[in-house]
Amino acid sequence: MTGIRFILSGKIKLLFLPLVIGLALLSLFTTSFSQTADSISIKPENDCTQKDLGDLIRGNKPRNKPPRKTMLLVLPNISFNPVNGFLLGVAGSVGFYLGDKASTRVSSIGFNVAYTTKNQFLFFAKSNIYSKNNIFFLQGDWRFFIYNAYTWGLGTNAPDSIISDNSFTWQGAQTGDIDDGYPMDYNYLKFHEVFNYKLAENNYAGIGYHLDYFYNIEDNALQLDQQPYELTPHYVYSKLYGFDTAQYTLSGLSLSYVFDSRDNLINPFTGYFVNVNFRYNPEFLGSSQNSSSLWLEFRTYLPLSKKMKRHLVGFWVFSQFQVSGRQPYMTLMALGEDQRARSGRGYIAGRYRGEDMIYGEVEYRFPISQCSKILGGVLFLNATTASNDTRNISVFDYVRPGAGFGLRFMINKHFRTNITLDFGWGYKSEGFYFSGTETF
Repeated sequence: MTGIRFILSGKIKLLFLPLVIGLALLSLFTTSFSQTADSISIKPENDCTQKDLGDLIRGNKPRNKPPRKTMLLVLPNISFNPVNGFLLGVAGSVGFYLGDKASTRVSSIGFNVAYTTKNQFLFFAKSNIYSKNNIFFLQGDWRFFIYNAYTWGLGTNAPDSIISDNSFTWQGAQTGDIDDGYPMDYNYLKFHEVFNYKLAENNYAGIGYHLDYFYNIEDNALQLDQQPYELTPHYVYSKLYGFDTAQYTLSGLSLSYVFDSRDNLINPFTGYFVNVNFRYNPEFLGSSQNSSSLWLEFRTYLPLSKKMKRHLVGFWVFSQFQVSGRQPYMTLMALGEDQRARSGRGYIAGRYRGEDMIYGEVEYRFPISQCSKILGGVLFLNATTASNDTRNISVFDYVRPGAGFGLRFMINKHFRTNITLDFGWGYKSEGFYFSGTETF
């Protein structure tokens, strides 16, 4: 069996050992760097305020119009892999205010529409919207896929019986043939929407509806009509727990609590974000079986310089636990299945999946162009652990680390919108990521 194995004893478990080691190294480096940065003699403050690409294009010409309350960024989405063919589409984000900027937080919607030369279609819209005066906070995740993707089984040691080859990913999708995975064709409809109401400053509670519907599922590696039989993780799991292998539904209601003190949800410089969501999926709402799950998420941003707000360290941890019953295989939590689909840089989306899953990431963010601050950089570390109940594998039994670096180009200083370019490494995996939003 391959993988990084941690033998744990007692009631104390080590949470993401790679992150702890990385944090120690980053602390030494960033503390020294911040002290140096604060002591640098730079131009007067009036000459070194945050600028963006628009300022660079205009040069010394003053801006005649006041900043808009909306921002639209559209980027091309082009890729190729043997399974999906050429993918052509557009992706981007929208930033906007639904009230006065002084009393209303910025809202954001990320979107992607793409079509492949093998008649596949992808659409998603991921929204985080604050109403006027921040009375309501809406969290949405809408997707429709006609697609082909790989799965590798459950747990962070999967597949444990095959020697995995190195793989390269573009935007989380494979770019070459994969010998250690199990390809699946499927249609997928997802509608998640949570309505949160403001209880007190930064505190929200709400209720949501969640639908995940997979249909026209074809397990391409499955062979039952000839010897030797070839079974797949999806088929074995579905038969073991009584799910239809061709289609299934997860439909339920959730109770939510949110604490959000971030100064900007598009690109925070400071603050905290906490999200707790308990979801119940009853059969009377259409679920294939009764089940429930718990989502926990925490983010924070720690400044390292008083003069340069973009110089900081960000932390992101989330987990999803199966509380009761069983969920269909493809609805179990996997890398890249978070609301913004940004987890797991360095790995193919969906590479690790489990009944229970915990993910953590730390990112060091710093300006490269010291005065204009248009150009910035990041260094990041992440780690993933997932369970497999059928093989008695628990979270923390295996941990998969990832690491990488990236560049940031400020294109709208009023919304703090960056074009992001990242390169990440994982276990026998690496990938390139291009986006118009921060990872977290």
